[in-house]
Amino acid sequence: MIAVIDMKLGNVYSVCNALKHLCYQFILTSDPEKISQAEKLILPGVGSFAEASARLDQNGMRDCIRKEVLVNRKPFLGICLGMQLLADEGEEGGLSRGLGLIRARVSKLRCDPQIYRLPHIGWNDVTNRGMAVLNGVESGSCFYFVHSYEIMLKEECSYATSDYGVEFIAAVQKEHIVGTQFHPEKSQFKGLKILKDFAEGPMKC
Repeated sequence: MIAVIDMKLGNVYSVCNALKHLCYQFILTSDPEKISQAEKLILPGVGSFAEASARLDQNGMRDCIRKEVLVNRKPFLGICLGMQLLADEGEEGGLSRGLGLIRARVSKLRCDPQIYRLPHIGWNDVTNRGMAVLNGVESGSCFYFVHSYEIMLKEECSYATSDYGVEFIAAVQKEHIVGTQFHPEKSQFKGLKILKDFAEGPMKC
């Protein structure tokens, strides 16, 4: 069973619809008890890092997620804002805490705002630079992005990159912990392949 963690930020139903299409059993929940009963966790989100950080503290979700991922070693997939929340901290909406699953900081996307509009919305090529969970799709494949911030790693991880006036981290993997800045659930066949490989495969760096 997969738990899709509901922070009430963004369209979580697009992830749910993708999982339904792939015929996987899942629950949509913000209940720590139900999250702890799941075998794998997906955290989607679109919106402010600071607001998401506050919501993770409302009913104990932060502590529950950290325990299930770090202690019980459950595979975890963060999507868009969910990937950014892997970091120790983020700057959007004022400096606030992330989940601290990967040593990193989330900062404004470093592109020239006079040339590149923010948020970055649309399809971009993604180059895999060693992520096992992306091995099922061809490096250079296009995925759908909506974001104004990027994750800046402070430790060695496997990752993939894209370019929007500057090269940025489009996805990251640390053992069983995976994040995608793009939306696999909105990225047609290749995005669904990533969800399938996460749902079915062991998560190894």
